[in-house]
Amino acid sequence: MTPPPQGGTFRPLGPRRLDQITQAAFDILEKIGMADCPEDVAALAIEQGAKRRDDGRLCFPKAMIDAALSKALRRVNLPGFSEDLGLTIGGGNVHIGTGGAAVEVPDNIGGFRAAQLSDLYQLMQIVGRAENIHYGVRPIVARDMETPWDLDANTAFACLKACPKPIGISFDTAQHVPRITQMFDIALGGEGRFRQQPFCMGIIVHAVSPLRFAPEGVEIMKAAIKAGMPLQICTAAQAGATSPVTLAGALAQGLAESLAGLIIANVLSPGFPTILAFMPFISDLRTGAMTGGSGEAAVANAAAAQLLLNLDIPSTVSAGMTDAKEPDAQAGYEKGYTVALAAQAGADMINLSVGMLGSLMVASPEALVIDDDMCAAILRSVRGVELADDALDLEMIEAVASGPGHYLGEAQTLARMRTEYVYPALADRQSVQDWQEAGRPALTDRAKDRVGELTAQAPTHLPKNREAAIRAAFDIKLPKDHS
Repeated sequence: MTPPPQGGTFRPLGPRRLDQITQAAFDILEKIGMADCPEDVAALAIEQGAKRRDDGRLCFPKAMIDAALSKALRRVNLPGFSEDLGLTIGGGNVHIGTGGAAVEVPDNIGGFRAAQLSDLYQLMQIVGRAENIHYGVRPIVARDMETPWDLDANTAFACLKACPKPIGISFDTAQHVPRITQMFDIALGGEGRFRQQPFCMGIIVHAVSPLRFAPEGVEIMKAAIKAGMPLQICTAAQAGATSPVTLAGALAQGLAESLAGLIIANVLSPGFPTILAFMPFISDLRTGAMTGGSGEAAVANAAAAQLLLNLDIPSTVSAGMTDAKEPDAQAGYEKGYTVALAAQAGADMINLSVGMLGSLMVASPEALVIDDDMCAAILRSVRGVELADDALDLEMIEAVASGPGHYLGEAQTLARMRTEYVYPALADRQSVQDWQEAGRPALTDRAKDRVGELTAQAPTHLPKNREAAIRAAFDIKLPKDHS
């Protein structure tokens, strides 16, 4: 797998604003704190320095915040099911991934229909084979599952079977975590194997904005830690609704909520692998609806990445959450600048960045492969101008200038054409005349063909005998012959 590029050159916050917002987050934790912490966890936190206000809110002194930051892992290793696809998260090394809880998919006749388990499987197959998507967090809710357990178990299985890269899933309740871990143990070949190779993150919403813990989320966090499952803990306040309307205020509150989750993780298990998903959402204040494709969303999430990079904490932000309902020009420009700014700012992981439409309500396989193409260019832009030993070869320049007048036949050109440059799989670079003669092929038509190519063959990373053992132990709804 190609090493991830290192971002961090785009800094939407100058040094003074960076310090001001970080200090405001610390002050929020120390003076306002968080409500609704489960009592057993609150008791542990108080033993380690937290203070309880008269109204019950749990406050975290600066010394406790500093202690959590000092204990936190600076780099989190995320194995893939296929071990050569593992990732190291942290330090501004940019990774692209899916995420979300879309409830609809395109119906191929211009409308939408309820998302189903087979749609999740198809999307995760694409993630598993897409060159520029590094991990797969469940992008849709399979609405054909009848119970919360059916949903959690079958989501886990579909993601596992479809994608050999690191994956991430959510849980309806903490009681489901050990049962899903049992499934992962079977998939890896025996009891305790998942703890050794934890290829799946627990995607956990630990906070309900403004400034309240999600008690069930904290319980799921406890269960995931017990299972040895890496954490991606999420806060996603909506500026103007559940966080202050100013971007600075929204960032300060969101950073406080993110750090509150890190503190609790370290109270439960110091130094446990934890990635902070700090995802500031934006309201369209004319309607109150979330807008995923705004310029404000782009700069807020880039700033969130900068804030966490400054603290040297592994980060996740959100981007690519276009408000467009189909992969059209609006989707292209909203995805382009939101993902690019997050990547340039050094987000370690960018969730929701590919495949999403309609402000996260829709996930589209065609959009997913188009976005994979887009991300190739964005990741190349993060690499910037690289200066290898032979990059400035004056003797070659002299020879070409005095000779043939072009570099097309030079050894350096041939050697570097695949490393210095990125070539799109879908974007059209034909001449206007050639494009017309080819029948004016549309991008969405090429995307449909690409979806077919990526999903034509069933994945092979899950051995058939282990799949059979999972099906014997769990009520798996995905058909056995599903490609």
